[in-house]
Amino acid sequence: MSTPLGPAFWRLYAASAVSNLADGINLVALPLLAATLTRDPVLVAGLTSLAFLPWLLFALPAGAVVDRVDRTRAMAAANVVRALVLGALAVTALTGTTSLVVLYAVAFTVGVAETFYDSAARAVLPQVVRKEQLDRGNGLLTTAEEASQGFIGAPLGSVLFALAVAAPLLTTAGGFLLAAVLVVGVAGAHRPVRRDGPRTTIRRDVAEGVGWLWRHRFLRGLTLVSASTSSTHSMTTGVLVLYALDTLRIGEAGYGLLLTAAGVGAVVGGLTAAPLARAVGRTATLVAGSVLAAGTLGALAFTDDGRVAGALFAAGTAGVLFWNVLTMSLRQALIPEELFGRVQGGYRTLVWGGIPLGALVGGLLADATSVPAVFAVAGAAQLVLAGVLWRLLAVHRDLVAGAFRTEQPSSGS
Repeated sequence: MSTPLGPAFWRLYAASAVSNLADGINLVALPLLAATLTRDPVLVAGLTSLAFLPWLLFALPAGAVVDRVDRTRAMAAANVVRALVLGALAVTALTGTTSLVVLYAVAFTVGVAETFYDSAARAVLPQVVRKEQLDRGNGLLTTAEEASQGFIGAPLGSVLFALAVAAPLLTTAGGFLLAAVLVVGVAGAHRPVRRDGPRTTIRRDVAEGVGWLWRHRFLRGLTLVSASTSSTHSMTTGVLVLYALDTLRIGEAGYGLLLTAAGVGAVVGGLTAAPLARAVGRTATLVAGSVLAAGTLGALAFTDDGRVAGALFAAGTAGVLFWNVLTMSLRQALIPEELFGRVQGGYRTLVWGGIPLGALVGGLLADATSVPAVFAVAGAAQLVLAGVLWRLLAVHRDLVAGAFRTEQPSSGS
């Protein structure tokens, strides 16, 4: 019988669910708002680029800050910033003064806040649960994250947008404020214990985290595979709203339902990742998920049926969730707690920092060819990367198998 995760985890879970529900509404509202201002695929994809550009610019300093402060308070502060910015965007929608420039600025600012929130959220879990509970905790948190965003937030966002442009923006702002209140109530001390003391500079902290990640052969390789996969996948996310509106012709509400289908796959993948890894092995589960995600992404290029596309999205997202849950637990198990924010910052700089470039490339490719062609190219590239992942896991099989023992080596070299 598994040990209960405890009240601190469930408070964190509630805060995460509410925050990600707000994220899900926002994920639909901003692209739909962009599509009312322009149908240029490059300009629409530019919204995704600016939303993720902060990961390239701020992930490293955000990670260093997270290793210095109480992580739950950092999460709360980031959510307050997101609430204020989206509330201001709602005002422009109500007054008819919204423009692409304003929308881009809001997307960028929300992205900056997210670098701090997400870095803190990933770092705090090992302080709340034991190492052997990481897969289960990550599975539940990731399932809540994806379900709140896609299964609930996406259709709610599209319905609210259809009622009034400002409605999803005001709802999102309120959700972020509620999440901030919930997370500050998580019991316990969540400021990391620093072995090097508090008298270090941000630059030195960043260098220490990046250096540790670079010296760790397995995590360095995993970071490069993850970054390449993320960049190719983002080629499709930047033009997804155009795929729904112009290729599938399912309308604004259908766009939300398409993301809902992905949310269903996320729930299935998040809940089954840990038990599947126990049954067939972590390597087999990760590689199978990568192949599934690649195959379904490529198959989307060859359908204009909304129902088929929804089924493919659901299956592909389940594969992505295998990756998200199991690789997060690996990083949390292998990275020292006092270094986690900084090392995670280095990881996210490459993994999420490549998303703006991928989204821009996807927009340019769609403009030069077609939106479905972007899905075909991205799927083929991800299939190649699944083979690279299999090789990496095979070479480091002993490290992966022993990652959750009580004592861990500080490097995979």
